[in-house]
Amino acid sequence: MNAARMLHLLALGCGALAVTGCHHNMYNQPKLLPDQQNLYFPKEQVDRQPVPHTVARGAFNDGSTFYTGLANGTLATTFPVPVTAELVSRGREMFDINCSACHGRDGYGDGMIVQRGFPQPPSFHSDRLRSAPVGHFFDVITEGYGVMYPFGSRINPGDRWAIVSYIRALQFSQHAPAAQLDDEDRAQLEKAK
Repeated sequence: MNAARMLHLLALGCGALAVTGCHHNMYNQPKLLPDQQNLYFPKEQVDRQPVPHTVARGAFNDGSTFYTGLANGTLATTFPVPVTAELVSRGREMFDINCSACHGRDGYGDGMIVQRGFPQPPSFHSDRLRSAPVGHFFDVITEGYGVMYPFGSRINPGDRWAIVSYIRALQFSQHAPAAQLDDEDRAQLEKAK
């Protein structure tokens, strides 16, 4: 047998094997999709109902202010959790990880990626954002805003509230009334001027 004929038979054999792998049943598999009827289960449903008294895995979202940032349908003006030093410290950690790349470590919107050409976010120290309710920040972290993508799937609600508490601490740090400072802090402030 000559080499050309052998090569021709080999190519024909490989083609026959390839065609057998493209059977129509591989594309249209015999399976039931969630919205189809299934005569084998009660109520003819494909999706089975959970066993009674099943406990959901993960946190239970009850639609409260803690999970939505809303109070009576409007943006919350107060925190749904106590603001403690530990919460603000956790907020600083989460802010540094998730937010400072754009917003900067001090919240002025001059983060590292902004310095490399990304659009600048607004400063947290603007009058508009200092007077914004805390629910606004929670909502923006959750749903995103402008070119900021949503962090709702990346940051749990407790950490979102921690970040909001840290944003409020940043805002206060830059706009604290001098009358609220003690003598030592006022002296340091005067020295810095």
